[in-house]
Amino acid sequence: MSFAPRRSLPSALRAPAAVLAVLAAAAGCTSGGDHPGPPVPSPTGEAAGICRELYGALPEEVDGQPRGEVEPETRFAAVWGDPAIELGCGVPRPEVLTPGSEHYNPVSESVDVNGVSWLLEERDDGHRFTLLEREVFVRVTVPGAYAPEVNALVDLADAVRETVPEKPL
Repeated sequence: MSFAPRRSLPSALRAPAAVLAVLAAAAGCTSGGDHPGPPVPSPTGEAAGICRELYGALPEEVDGQPRGEVEPETRFAAVWGDPAIELGCGVPRPEVLTPGSEHYNPVSESVDVNGVSWLLEERDDGHRFTLLEREVFVRVTVPGAYAPEVNALVDLADAVRETVPEKPL
């Protein structure tokens, strides 16, 4: 496992960029039981194809947690464990990376795990990671119960490298 601690985002991500034409649906889903699941993204075009490929390559286990089911069934979201580690593919550009947004922060922290770069955002109970330097934004939310939360990214790195093309900076 390779892990590079927090660093600033590459300068190319600090400059304004074309807006990603992928919108997230506000629809909810469940990961089994009565627990709400992740919002299900609704990517289109090439992004949807990439997300379907990623979905097919995702592991059955992340950070020792078995993969669950997302309802309604989708190939754009996945969950593991309870509380759920949630993945959404084809999510919008993070607000901290969107010039002009209220929370824009061109020096946001990121982490590299096994050759995959992720934006790091601390949450009240855990962390949210958003894939960087790739053609599609993928968001992974890891509850604090799985600390250190970055460990979940180790199990996702191969699938991301194999299916989500790098985006030149």
